[in-house]
Amino acid sequence: MTVITSLPDAVALVVQDGDTVAFEGFTHLIPFAAGHEVIRQGRRDLTLVRMTPDVIYDQLIGAGCARRLVFSWGGNPGVGSLHRFRDAVQHGWPAPLEIEENSHAVMANRYVAAASGLPFAVLRGAVGTDLPAHSDSIRPITCPFTGEELTAVPALRLDAAVVHAQRADREGNVQLWGITGVQKEAVLSATRSLVTVEEIVPVLEPVPGAVVLPSWVVDCVALAPGGAHPSYADGYSVRDNAFYQEWDAISRDRATFGEWLRELQR
Repeated sequence: MTVITSLPDAVALVVQDGDTVAFEGFTHLIPFAAGHEVIRQGRRDLTLVRMTPDVIYDQLIGAGCARRLVFSWGGNPGVGSLHRFRDAVQHGWPAPLEIEENSHAVMANRYVAAASGLPFAVLRGAVGTDLPAHSDSIRPITCPFTGEELTAVPALRLDAAVVHAQRADREGNVQLWGITGVQKEAVLSATRSLVTVEEIVPVLEPVPGAVVLPSWVVDCVALAPGGAHPSYADGYSVRDNAFYQEWDAISRDRATFGEWLRELQR
């Protein structure tokens, strides 16, 4: 049964030290409020998983929450580098960070395999690239029917998945729409899941193109209006482009980042 509770209590239930955890959302519905609560609660040694680790992961890495990062593309959208990510990789500050780089196609297929209960996925996407030389998770496989050389990638099994959505009902069913990424697959890949939502309603009204996560796959729901900021929730908020530009200066310097972190933790 889904637990509907406060964000601090939900994070305490779902995200534990040492977890492999994904905070998913593509441009839209990125669960920033949940990520900030993880920082406040001082989680450590996390393996962070995300197709596009952007500012939310820069913040978690800079706060010392992460030990390892499994990702495809990493950067501040429209601006450039993630300076806290870069500092951790190049200088081990605030802690050394292991990285496992994949492509978008590899990450998506790994999520789908885990969500489907399969041990691995097969694709053509990494054939002819140098990714297999840099990742133990990308290996050649021969099709038993055609003899074609393909790529096998292991299922991406998570201890915890955290996503943001527009609505949940009082039973814990969740509804999201707009640009949806791999939120559904992340939740289905995880042992534990948390969904933050803009509002809790008596009944979920149909929305064209919406994804519904039924209550039996969602462990915790937490009401967090504006919980995607500075990304956005279609129908509720708009993207704060100014913040993404400001983050470049905030994160570039350790002292300036430290000021931002202290303000977050107050």
